Amino acid sequence: MPPDALPIRGTVGDMLARIPAVWRAPLLRLAGTWLLLVILFRDDWGDMAAQWWNSSTYNHVLLVPVILIWLVLLRRDQLRVIVPHSWWLGLVPFAGALFLWMLGAFSGLNLARQLGAVLMLQGSFLALMGPRVAWGLLFPLAYMLFLVPFGDELVPFLQMVTARITIALTHWSGIPAYVDGVFIDTPVGLFEVAEACSGVKFLIAMIALGTLVAHICFRSWRRRLALMVACVVLPVIANGIRAWGTIYIAQFRGVEFAAGFDHIFYGWIFFAIVMAAILGLAWRFFDRSIDDAFIDGTRIMTWPLPRWLDGQALPWKIMMGLALLLALGLAWTGAATRLSAAMPQQIALPDVPGWKRVNYAPKVWWAPRAAGAAHRLLGRYEDAKGQQVDVFFALYPDQNEGREAGGFGEGALMPDSPWSWIGNGAMMDGAQSERFLAQGQSPEPVERLAATWYRTGPLLTGSNSRLKLAVMENRVLLRDDATMTLIVSAEERSGFGARQSVADFLATIGPVGEWMDPIADLP
Repeated sequence: MPPDALPIRGTVGDMLARIPAVWRAPLLRLAGTWLLLVILFRDDWGDMAAQWWNSSTYNHVLLVPVILIWLVLLRRDQLRVIVPHSWWLGLVPFAGALFLWMLGAFSGLNLARQLGAVLMLQGSFLALMGPRVAWGLLFPLAYMLFLVPFGDELVPFLQMVTARITIALTHWSGIPAYVDGVFIDTPVGLFEVAEACSGVKFLIAMIALGTLVAHICFRSWRRRLALMVACVVLPVIANGIRAWGTIYIAQFRGVEFAAGFDHIFYGWIFFAIVMAAILGLAWRFFDRSIDDAFIDGTRIMTWPLPRWLDGQALPWKIMMGLALLLALGLAWTGAATRLSAAMPQQIALPDVPGWKRVNYAPKVWWAPRAAGAAHRLLGRYEDAKGQQVDVFFALYPDQNEGREAGGFGEGALMPDSPWSWIGNGAMMDGAQSERFLAQGQSPEPVERLAATWYRTGPLLTGSNSRLKLAVMENRVLLRDDATMTLIVSAEERSGFGARQSVADFLATIGPVGEWMDPIADLP
């Protein structure tokens, strides 16, 4: 046989020939639908991909698509037995996923948008492939959720936990130290458990790895649960040990040496050791044989299901249903995001009895961020006793993407500024206050307390989450209520506590919501 007549193996035709005939048309419909969904929601997929590539917290997600393909291949022999078919009930979870995406678009909540984008892939799979195939691929479908970059919401909590573990170990090792929020004061200097030191990136990666190992290597649910507990608890403890080790070394070798050692050893080697230790301890308890099948295709195919749960639908009807839901959802979202409240031409901070306006001259510059606001005000009030309070007010016509009152980087704590978050302060008139610290720009560190309120329609809240829910409700009902942000803040000054200064100011102005409304001067 001449060389050019030799059969070519591994071509697309050869690969398609290996796919059972009953699977080919459903897979083509699924591939086309997924491609369309990625194109329609390309902004969300682009944002996710950027985080996978650019953020060290989510670099591990780059492996998830490869893992998903591998998980499917592990089941390919058993999947051949199952016959896919379109399923009308699959439109219900798809509609729910689309609605979740809409809520994220309404409120600027990226996590909801991105989660909705991934859930739409899962919902369309269920609608186009049917419940039996979905059951056979239940774990790979569920593992797709790790495509969503989540975990940043845990950073403040993990910072506080790390600080508590670190100070306990510091005292145990005989080093005198004092902790204030996320700052630990020692004889050689002040250490901060910053966001990068919270351990969130290692925790998220371990949860993703632990979930995969628990599924692949264990059959016992108790052992799976034990591994997942270890993958959550041990990384948190290990991060506290890492932070303590940095402080301990700094006492004897200096802060610069400790910082470099932390970056090289603790940043790379230490966590690799912890990961290896967890997997090494788990290895002796693996109870899944290497030749165990992950699913039983014959059993799945012969399960007796009620007709309403297993009823088939014509593929073109399901495709039409998906298209109609998408058209309705995108049209609704477009109408809602075009809503914008009328804005006054000018606003001003009002006079407050017993307080006068003075020049704004903070020890360390502080100016909250409100990038999407139509109007912003920042001023300082002083009473007869000498107490000083800084007031920031922002008025928004809408809450679209990049214009959210509670969006990332917005509010009292400015990114890339001298200010660092210490911890939460006391509740003040329904708002959770926060404490900040600035170093290096004055003879001594400056501490500041800031309380934040949001108002839209009749709602007054200090909760960013509650604001998001209210904005979602407004957009679902196509209401164009404006949104306001009020931040009342004060510096810790000799003889004047920040908390007392803010409390006295709030007592003077009365109900916060009623004080905010006239400032906005809305028609």
